[in-house]
Formats: sequence, C-alpha cells, structure tokens
Amino acid sequence: MATQLDLQEQEQLDALKAFWNKQGNLITWTLVLGLGAFAAWNGWQWYQRDQAAKAGALFDELDRAARAGDAERAGRVFADLSARYPGTAYAQQGGLLAARTQFDKGQADAAKASLAWVGDHAVEDEMRTVARLRLAALQADGKQYDEALKTLAAATAPGFEALVEDRRGDILLAQGKADEARTAYRSAYQAMAEGVDYRRLIEAKLTALGAAPEASAAAAGASR
Repeated sequence: MATQLDLQEQEQLDALKAFWNKQGNLITWTLVLGLGAFAAWNGWQWYQRDQAAKAGALFDELDRAARAGDAERAGRVFADLSARYPGTAYAQQGGLLAARTQFDKGQADAAKASLAWVGDHAVEDEMRTVARLRLAALQADGKQYDEALKTLAAATAPGFEALVEDRRGDILLAQGKADEARTAYRSAYQAMAEGVDYRRLIEAKLTALGAAPEASAAAAGASR
C-alpha cells in the first residue's frame, strides 16, 4: 500500500514538473508583468501627487504676488509653473491669474502671452476657450482685429457659443462691419439662454444697430 502511495505521489510530482516545464515561464512572466504594472501604477500615482503638490506651492506663490499687485513677480512665477508643471490645473489657472495681474499693471503684451499659453496648452477645452475669449478682447483693444478673430475661431468649447459670437460682434463692429456684427449678435442672442441677464446686453447691442430681436421676430412673422 505504501508503495502504491509512493507511486501516486511520484506520478503527481512528475505531472507537476511537466506542467511547470511547459507553463512555468509563462506563469513567471505573467506574475512579473502584473507586479510590474502594479508598481508602475503606484509610482505614477505618487508622481502625480508630487507634481500636484509642487505645482500647488508655486500657484500659492503666484496668488500672493497677484494679491500684492506684483506683476513682475507673478510673471516670473507663472513662467516657472508653466515650464515645470504644464499639465496641471494649477498651470492653466495660474496663466489666467498672471494675465489679469499683468493687464491691471499695464503689461498688455505680457498678459497676451500668458493667455496665449493657456489657450494653447490648457488640458481642458473650456479653459482654453476662456483664455482665448480674454485674449481676443486684449487683441481687439490693441486694434489687432484680424488676430482677435483668428483667436476666436479656435474658441470652440461647447456652451460658449453665445459669448464667442458676442465677442466676434464687438470686433466686427470695431472694424466698421455693422452688417456682419449684427449677424454675430443675432447668433449670440439666439444661443444665450433666456434667463441669463447678459442676454439683455446683447439685445441692447442689436437694438443700437436697428435690429432689435422683437422687431426681427415680427418681421420674420410678417414675411410668412
């Protein structure tokens, strides 16, 4: 009986050895890859937290400079922030904050550069569109009308259509293109939700151009 058990055990051992010889490398590499992926994931999570913490520290420094009205310092900190941590939310928020501080201190060109960086590098489409709306306004203030219209053409985040068209109307009107401005304002008015107060401002612009929304609607009804 003992001999039979020994033979059974030997057969099981032989079968296990045969299985391991055939599948051992695959199992080993699967374990190695699995453990490696787990380690890489943990490493990536640590790296992301580390980057966010360092970027947050720089943003706090930028915020302090902005509160103090120190545009030079704000610009330097943002340059560091955008160079070292371009993929963080702190960098895109920092660009908007730096631009506002720079503009308030009369540094229009520096503000444009900060906004252009956000417009080109921000991770979120919404943030890129906000930056481009502000950049287009500064370009229009500097009579860079063609550049402003090109900037607006790239402001495409969903939900911003009314603001983009309104800004386009302002630029076209500044160029003396009243008919095109009316078209842009109409698009802005139609895209803006009825309960939003800003819609009244767009209505006022249309009225000043002889195209009050109510009058336009009545004319459209009469033509039917």
